[in-house]
Amino acid sequence: MTMMDGQLKDGLNGVIHRPKNGFVKHRRTVSHNGQTTLSNGRLEKANGDAGSGLDSGSELLTPSCSTDSLSEIVAIDLSSKDKQSVEGYDTGSEHRDECKMEDEEFEAAASYVDVFTIGGYVTLQLFGYLRDFLRRWRIEKSLVAKEKGNEGFVPLYSSWEDFYTRNVYIRIRDCWNRPICSVPGERIKLLERSTPSFGWAFSMTGNTIECINMGSYNYLGFAECFGPCADNSIAAIDKYGVAGCSAREDVGTTAMHLELEELVARFVGCEAAVTFGMGFATNSANIPALVDRHCAVLSDSLNHCSLITGVRLSGAFVKTFKHNDMKDLEDKLKELVIAGHPRTRRPFQKILIIVEGVYSMEGSICKLPEIIALKKKYKAYLFLDEAHSIGALGPRGRGVVDFFGLNPRDVDIMMGTFTKSFGSAGGYIAGSRELITFLKHTSGGMIYSAAMPSAVAQQILTSMRIIMGEDGTGEGMRRIRQLAENTRYFRAELKKRGFIIYGHKDSPVVPLLLFYPTKIATFGRFMLQRGIAVVVVGFPATPVKLGRARFCLSAAHTKEMLDRVIQATDEVGDILNIKYSRKHGPNAVVKSTRRQKEGLDEVN
Repeated sequence: MTMMDGQLKDGLNGVIHRPKNGFVKHRRTVSHNGQTTLSNGRLEKANGDAGSGLDSGSELLTPSCSTDSLSEIVAIDLSSKDKQSVEGYDTGSEHRDECKMEDEEFEAAASYVDVFTIGGYVTLQLFGYLRDFLRRWRIEKSLVAKEKGNEGFVPLYSSWEDFYTRNVYIRIRDCWNRPICSVPGERIKLLERSTPSFGWAFSMTGNTIECINMGSYNYLGFAECFGPCADNSIAAIDKYGVAGCSAREDVGTTAMHLELEELVARFVGCEAAVTFGMGFATNSANIPALVDRHCAVLSDSLNHCSLITGVRLSGAFVKTFKHNDMKDLEDKLKELVIAGHPRTRRPFQKILIIVEGVYSMEGSICKLPEIIALKKKYKAYLFLDEAHSIGALGPRGRGVVDFFGLNPRDVDIMMGTFTKSFGSAGGYIAGSRELITFLKHTSGGMIYSAAMPSAVAQQILTSMRIIMGEDGTGEGMRRIRQLAENTRYFRAELKKRGFIIYGHKDSPVVPLLLFYPTKIATFGRFMLQRGIAVVVVGFPATPVKLGRARFCLSAAHTKEMLDRVIQATDEVGDILNIKYSRKHGPNAVVKSTRRQKEGLDEVN
């Protein structure tokens, strides 16, 4: 019997059921000192304390130990009451008090904006039907690509997708997929394209357009082709070659991968970590290893596509809760705990809450302290996606956990990517040592995907050491502070000018609401004419009424660059009449003065 076997038997006073997927499954507790308490995920004593004999760092999501008896299904205690300090983290409340969620704002536009926005889409649809009629009768030439001999085949796309692409997206697709020909740093060079067919075909003119880059996720400015990161990456290629030509589970693991995983674990404050070559696959390939059809997932309604894909592949029962709405989350947690699976009415073997640190389309920050409190209260588990928050938030750049001054051991599964703040590629999952060992042997991302290239891994190693100050300089802290200053300054200046800006004041993702479908494309084109590269987003990536532009701040941006972007945005805002805010800017001042004057008139 291994030491873990002994701990499980002694601590739980029962036996462990080993399911097919390797996890310890949990349905109900066993008798403890003569009393039995019901729990959805952990064993509890009658007085509410943890009843497991495991150390406080033990995880539910660990490989189970083989036992002879399979008569009971029991729970293993998670470190919900683990309050020990973690190296590099201050779990006090000083910084948490400064990070109030009141700093987050989602102002609604006037009702007429909603009406005209929907009217704009309706108009586009009506003209789309008219043009399809003209194409059908060959009055208008059709530029849609067709394969000869496939007339009787079922269409590859749904009729609505095809219609929307043909009549809406094609006309404005010059605003997306712009090819670049430089490093995506604070400045960027775009290849100029022309499209005489209004989006049906593009040709390169041979010219380039140099712009201030407000579209790349280069939060800490590590997208560089010079300096220690680039030099060390070149040296890594000299030693390991460009690619490993194998999966990690075979012969693709190098000493550099192991070094990177040890550094990531120290950086985020967890016991261990595992890395993957693709950020999207870090979610989509690992969530199916963590939950199955006997489990439930509570997912924020605005979670990223990679999370949604992973949950769908897992087969778990899914419920979404309103974005950052803790009451809705708690109500649905209660429902899942009490009612169980809606078809079988059996208790779920585990409940997993999935949230993001910073939401990439809203600029909002998850209410992590409240989420952790709820997951402890209802014995659920927490999957935190820090793709946009790691490196970009917190006094030490260690993500939303650092931002709120929380204990990272209170997050069961901590995920992040290297594509944003680290100027590289890939992703990681951090957690307990048992969890990481399990994922290394069961995740499709480890077994079937090629190993992370050496230059990519070295870029992460060097940039992360700079952030942590292990390079012997203060460059990392300087970049973290510069990003925070740039973020607050840029957001405040846009609000002063009357724009509706979504999200938290400390979020480097800055959505500016445009609403109207026609203004989405026009804003992107006008900004490009002024030398500003910015992402514009509309339906179906956003709700129909909430088209927007999205600025991404970087520590590499100077104040002069930001002032130029603010000035250009202000000019375009006046031209397009998109200063919709009634709380900030000139409109708010005028309305406030008018209300004061009306009040004085009533008194007189």
